[in-house]
Amino acid sequence: MSTNEERKILDGIRDGNEQAIKVFYQNNYSYIKSYILNNSGDTRDAEDVFQDALVVIYEKLKEGSLNIHENVTVRSYLYGVCKNLWLSRLRKRKKMIVDPGIIKENEGTDISISEELEKKEREHLYRKYFLALSDSCKEILRLVFDGKSMKEIASITKYSEGHARKKKYDCKKSLIEKLEKDPMYKELKVTSIKE
Repeated sequence: MSTNEERKILDGIRDGNEQAIKVFYQNNYSYIKSYILNNSGDTRDAEDVFQDALVVIYEKLKEGSLNIHENVTVRSYLYGVCKNLWLSRLRKRKKMIVDPGIIKENEGTDISISEELEKKEREHLYRKYFLALSDSCKEILRLVFDGKSMKEIASITKYSEGHARKKKYDCKKSLIEKLEKDPMYKELKVTSIKE
Protein backbone atom coordinates (compact mmCIF):
# COMPACT_ATOMS: atom_id res chain seq x y z
CA MET A 1 0.00 0.00 0.00
CA SER A 2 1.40 3.40 -0.95
CA THR A 3 2.04 6.16 1.60
CA ASN A 4 -0.78 8.17 0.02
CA GLU A 5 -3.25 5.30 0.40
CA GLU A 6 -2.16 4.76 4.01
CA ARG A 7 -2.64 8.48 4.75
CA LYS A 8 -6.17 8.35 3.29
CA ILE A 9 -7.02 5.32 5.43
CA LEU A 10 -5.64 7.00 8.57
CA ASP A 11 -7.55 10.22 7.82
CA GLY A 12 -10.69 8.12 7.35
CA ILE A 13 -10.16 6.35 10.69
CA ARG A 14 -9.62 9.71 12.42
CA ASP A 15 -12.87 11.02 10.87
CA GLY A 16 -14.84 7.86 11.74
CA ASN A 17 -15.33 6.92 8.07
CA GLU A 18 -16.82 3.42 8.10
CA GLN A 19 -15.46 2.57 4.64
CA ALA A 20 -11.89 3.47 5.67
CA ILE A 21 -12.24 1.39 8.86
CA LYS A 22 -13.59 -1.53 6.81
CA VAL A 23 -10.64 -1.36 4.36
CA PHE A 24 -8.20 -1.13 7.29
CA TYR A 25 -9.85 -4.19 8.86
CA GLN A 26 -9.78 -6.18 5.59
CA ASN A 27 -6.12 -5.34 4.98
CA ASN A 28 -4.87 -6.10 8.48
CA TYR A 29 -7.13 -8.35 10.56
CA SER A 30 -5.92 -11.72 9.25
CA TYR A 31 -2.32 -10.69 9.92
CA ILE A 32 -3.10 -9.84 13.55
CA LYS A 33 -5.35 -12.89 13.98
CA SER A 34 -2.50 -15.12 12.87
CA TYR A 35 -0.17 -13.54 15.46
CA ILE A 36 -2.70 -13.97 18.31
CA LEU A 37 -3.56 -17.57 17.35
CA ASN A 38 0.14 -18.45 17.28
CA ASN A 39 0.64 -16.96 20.74
CA SER A 40 -1.90 -18.68 23.03
CA GLY A 41 -4.97 -16.77 21.86
CA ASP A 42 -8.21 -17.56 20.08
CA THR A 43 -10.35 -15.80 17.48
CA ARG A 44 -12.24 -13.77 20.08
CA ASP A 45 -8.94 -12.57 21.57
CA ALA A 46 -7.81 -11.54 18.09
CA GLU A 47 -11.01 -9.57 17.51
CA ASP A 48 -10.73 -7.83 20.88
CA VAL A 49 -7.06 -6.96 20.47
CA PHE A 50 -7.60 -5.69 16.93
CA GLN A 51 -10.51 -3.49 18.07
CA ASP A 52 -8.50 -2.16 21.01
CA ALA A 53 -5.55 -1.40 18.74
CA LEU A 54 -7.86 0.42 16.33
CA VAL A 55 -9.05 2.54 19.26
CA VAL A 56 -5.43 3.34 20.21
CA ILE A 57 -4.71 4.43 16.65
CA TYR A 58 -7.96 6.44 16.52
CA GLU A 59 -7.09 8.24 19.78
CA LYS A 60 -3.57 9.02 18.63
CA LEU A 61 -4.91 10.36 15.32
CA LYS A 62 -7.44 12.55 17.15
CA GLU A 63 -4.71 13.87 19.49
CA GLY A 64 -2.33 14.37 16.56
CA SER A 65 0.26 12.23 18.34
CA LEU A 66 0.51 9.28 15.95
CA ASN A 67 4.18 9.15 15.01
CA ILE A 68 4.78 6.80 12.14
CA HIS A 69 8.23 7.26 10.66
CA GLU A 70 8.88 7.13 6.92
CA ASN A 71 10.38 3.64 7.08
CA VAL A 72 7.52 2.20 9.17
CA THR A 73 4.22 1.10 7.66
CA VAL A 74 0.84 1.45 9.33
CA ARG A 75 0.73 -2.35 9.44
CA SER A 76 3.99 -2.46 11.39
CA TYR A 77 2.70 0.14 13.81
CA LEU A 78 -0.58 -1.76 14.23
CA TYR A 79 1.37 -4.97 14.81
CA GLY A 80 3.41 -3.28 17.55
CA VAL A 81 0.31 -1.97 19.30
CA CYS A 82 -1.42 -5.38 19.03
CA LYS A 83 1.67 -7.16 20.31
CA ASN A 84 1.88 -4.87 23.35
CA LEU A 85 -1.84 -5.26 24.06
CA TRP A 86 -1.67 -9.02 23.74
CA LEU A 87 1.43 -9.41 25.91
CA SER A 88 -0.22 -7.22 28.53
CA ARG A 89 -3.28 -9.47 28.51
CA LEU A 90 -1.17 -12.60 28.74
CA ARG A 91 0.66 -11.17 31.74
CA LYS A 92 -2.67 -10.40 33.38
CA ARG A 93 -3.84 -13.93 32.74
CA LYS A 94 -0.54 -15.20 34.15
CA LYS A 95 -0.11 -17.41 31.09
CA MET A 96 2.99 -15.59 29.94
CA ILE A 97 5.66 -17.88 28.57
CA VAL A 98 8.88 -15.98 28.09
CA ASP A 99 9.84 -16.48 24.49
CA PRO A 100 12.51 -14.16 23.11
CA GLY A 101 10.91 -14.52 19.66
CA ILE A 102 7.71 -12.94 20.94
CA ILE A 103 9.30 -10.24 23.09
CA LYS A 104 11.81 -8.93 20.54
CA GLU A 105 11.77 -5.21 19.84
CA ASN A 106 9.24 -4.34 17.19
CA GLU A 107 9.47 -2.04 14.20
CA GLY A 108 8.34 1.50 14.96
CA THR A 109 6.94 1.11 18.48
CA ASP A 110 8.23 2.66 21.64
CA ILE A 111 8.02 2.12 25.38
CA SER A 112 5.53 4.93 25.87
CA ILE A 113 2.89 2.88 24.04
CA SER A 114 3.17 0.09 26.63
CA GLU A 115 2.92 2.55 29.49
CA GLU A 116 -0.01 4.32 27.88
CA LEU A 117 -1.85 1.04 27.31
CA GLU A 118 -1.56 0.15 30.98
CA LYS A 119 -2.91 3.53 32.11
CA LYS A 120 -5.73 3.81 29.58
CA GLU A 121 -7.09 0.28 29.33
CA ARG A 122 -10.49 1.19 30.74
CA GLU A 123 -10.75 4.14 28.37
CA HIS A 124 -9.83 1.96 25.40
CA LEU A 125 -12.49 -0.55 26.31
CA TYR A 126 -15.06 2.23 26.54
CA ARG A 127 -13.99 3.78 23.21
CA LYS A 128 -14.08 0.40 21.49
CA TYR A 129 -17.80 0.14 22.15
CA PHE A 130 -18.42 3.86 21.74
CA LEU A 131 -17.07 3.67 18.18
CA ALA A 132 -19.42 0.76 17.45
CA LEU A 133 -22.50 2.87 18.28
CA SER A 134 -24.63 4.42 15.56
CA ASP A 135 -23.61 7.87 14.35
CA SER A 136 -26.65 9.45 16.03
CA CYS A 137 -25.74 7.82 19.38
CA LYS A 138 -22.12 8.96 19.09
CA GLU A 139 -23.30 12.52 18.36
CA ILE A 140 -25.70 12.62 21.32
CA LEU A 141 -23.16 11.15 23.76
CA ARG A 142 -20.36 13.46 22.54
CA LEU A 143 -22.62 16.44 23.19
CA VAL A 144 -23.44 15.10 26.66
CA PHE A 145 -19.73 14.60 27.41
CA ASP A 146 -19.06 18.14 26.18
CA GLY A 147 -21.39 19.36 28.93
CA LYS A 148 -24.24 20.50 26.70
CA SER A 149 -27.68 20.80 28.27
CA MET A 150 -30.57 18.72 26.92
CA LYS A 151 -32.03 21.93 25.46
CA GLU A 152 -28.76 22.62 23.57
CA ILE A 153 -28.55 19.00 22.43
CA ALA A 154 -32.13 19.13 21.13
CA SER A 155 -31.34 22.32 19.23
CA ILE A 156 -28.13 20.91 17.69
CA THR A 157 -29.63 17.53 16.73
CA LYS A 158 -33.02 18.93 15.66
CA TYR A 159 -34.76 16.46 18.00
CA SER A 160 -37.45 17.49 20.44
CA GLU A 161 -36.04 17.79 23.96
CA GLY A 162 -38.03 14.71 25.05
CA HIS A 163 -36.75 12.66 22.11
CA ALA A 164 -33.17 13.81 22.74
CA ARG A 165 -33.49 12.76 26.40
CA LYS A 166 -34.86 9.31 25.42
CA LYS A 167 -32.17 8.89 22.75
CA LYS A 168 -29.46 9.74 25.31
CA TYR A 169 -30.90 7.18 27.73
CA ASP A 170 -31.11 4.46 25.04
CA CYS A 171 -27.58 5.15 23.77
CA LYS A 172 -26.04 5.08 27.26
CA LYS A 173 -27.94 1.89 28.06
CA SER A 174 -26.72 0.23 24.85
CA LEU A 175 -23.12 1.27 25.54
CA ILE A 176 -23.22 -0.01 29.14
CA GLU A 177 -24.76 -3.34 28.09
CA LYS A 178 -22.01 -3.90 25.49
CA LEU A 179 -19.31 -2.99 27.99
CA GLU A 180 -20.66 -5.32 30.67
CA LYS A 181 -20.69 -8.28 28.24
CA ASP A 182 -16.98 -7.88 27.46
CA PRO A 183 -14.76 -10.27 29.47
CA MET A 184 -12.11 -7.55 29.73
CA TYR A 185 -14.65 -5.35 31.57
CA LYS A 186 -14.99 -8.05 34.22
CA GLU A 187 -11.18 -8.33 34.48
CA LEU A 188 -10.82 -4.58 34.91
CA LYS A 189 -13.59 -4.53 37.50
CA VAL A 190 -11.93 -7.32 39.51
CA THR A 191 -8.54 -5.58 39.25
CA SER A 192 -9.92 -2.25 40.46
CA ILE A 193 -11.59 -3.95 43.45
CA LYS A 194 -8.31 -5.64 44.43
CA GLU A 195 -6.25 -2.42 44.13
